[in-house]
Amino acid sequence: MFRLPDFDYGNRTVFLRLDLNSPIKDGRIISDARFRAIIPTVKYLLERGAKIVIGTHQGKPYEKDYTTTEEHAKVLERLIDSQVKYVDDVLGKYARESITSLRPGEVLMLENLRFSAEDVESRPIEMCERTHFVRRLSPLLDYVVVDAFATAHRSHPSLVGFSRLKPMIQGFLMEKEINALKKAYDSMDKPRVYVLGGAKVGDSIEVMRNVLRGGRADIILTGGLVGNVFTLAKGFHIGDTNIEFLEGNGLLEYVEAAEKVLDDFYPLIRTPVDFAIDYNGERVEVDLLDDSKRLLDEHRIMDVGERTVEKYREILKSASIVVANGPMGVFEIEEFARGTVGVFKAIAESKAFSIVGGGHSIASLEKYEIRGIDHVSTGGGAMLAFFEGRELPVIRALKESYKKFSCDHGN
Repeated sequence: MFRLPDFDYGNRTVFLRLDLNSPIKDGRIISDARFRAIIPTVKYLLERGAKIVIGTHQGKPYEKDYTTTEEHAKVLERLIDSQVKYVDDVLGKYARESITSLRPGEVLMLENLRFSAEDVESRPIEMCERTHFVRRLSPLLDYVVVDAFATAHRSHPSLVGFSRLKPMIQGFLMEKEINALKKAYDSMDKPRVYVLGGAKVGDSIEVMRNVLRGGRADIILTGGLVGNVFTLAKGFHIGDTNIEFLEGNGLLEYVEAAEKVLDDFYPLIRTPVDFAIDYNGERVEVDLLDDSKRLLDEHRIMDVGERTVEKYREILKSASIVVANGPMGVFEIEEFARGTVGVFKAIAESKAFSIVGGGHSIASLEKYEIRGIDHVSTGGGAMLAFFEGRELPVIRALKESYKKFSCDHGN
């Protein structure tokens, strides 16, 4: 795959596909983590006289955080201390004229790419090439730099559509992400511990199947809704209220798949031994092996308990590789962040090469100022897809672009 230093960007127009999709509250961006992650790539291109056209998305149609990228331009402008022009257009005349009028060292941010209906659904590269978005912008561009790892598991026109039309180059963040994930995935150092929490139960099951069958993991620790499903699959009663919650969120359907994974790899998958509930406004811990478990019938599970954290800490202490995705509970509420904080601190304090990913995981690391993780991935879904053993569409597109243009480039 092409790397940034492979090309001369002086007076060249570069389409820089980023993923600046960020948490929004009251119409304002409340975390600039993804902005900070791509600054090295933006500055590298600026210092070499590129004319930069930034494309990013924010939210999904009909969701609360689906909004314009006008504020994204302001946040990036503040962080790079250089003007970022915003254009209220994606592929129309206004956008194209703004691109052609760019001068070296200038930055333009297009409107939310998902305002274009073509950039919402995944399609094969051949179809992405034929979109209006790609056909209208391609003649205006010299290079395409992709530094949007968090959407590397999507096959949208802005992510893969230019790959056979223009040299497509991985940005510094993309390169860093791929190298870190490969290091963990391919490592033969043992024990290799995967910590799977949060709500992406189906994806987590696929990760378990892949890494356990391939001999790439030695122990799986579960928490969050993933842990609840596997606890139920093991035959423990987690309470009527919690079963109803799983059913209402479409997660009960994964119990059978979880049972199959447990049948195949039972000793390698660990589940919580206790949980924390909200009992009259206070944190109360419920052990699955004593009578207090009756409280689970009427109270939602909010976190794993202290005994679980201690058991997980002992395992993590001796780990050589740790891959973690998703929190242990409702970390947004301080009383129920103890499980997530305890497990993530244990990861940070271990001697292991550690990767933590997922939006909620990153938020918890920031909120509770946990330091010591070797690599914090910007993409939860993309990271899970990688560890499921799937080839990410953006990586495939980068490889295809290299094959097509490497001879022209003298490689």
